[in-house]
Amino acid sequence: MIKKYLKRLILVNKDAILMEVLSIKGLMQLLMKTRNTDETWTRDEKKEIKRHLKNIAKIIPAVAIFSLPGGSILLPVLAEAIDRRKTRRLLRLRKEDPTVRQ
Repeated sequence: MIKKYLKRLILVNKDAILMEVLSIKGLMQLLMKTRNTDETWTRDEKKEIKRHLKNIAKIIPAVAIFSLPGGSILLPVLAEAIDRRKTRRLLRLRKEDPTVRQ
């Protein structure tokens, strides 16, 4: 339930969040690390992500939840919501097999 709410909140602000994340060099790669390599973030990487998200939260308040204590648990939800490849993968899969859904 909370995951759905957060995902919806992120998706409403997705374009603005994505623009800010892309403007910070290396942040998108760091956010996508767990999705691309199946490796977990180190403690220092989580601190770096949270530091950047605090700055983004000044512009987009919906991101503030990730900088709260325990907010790093929710980071995979953010990474999943702003993953630009997911749409491309779904489109490709639908071309190959029209029965594929989300």
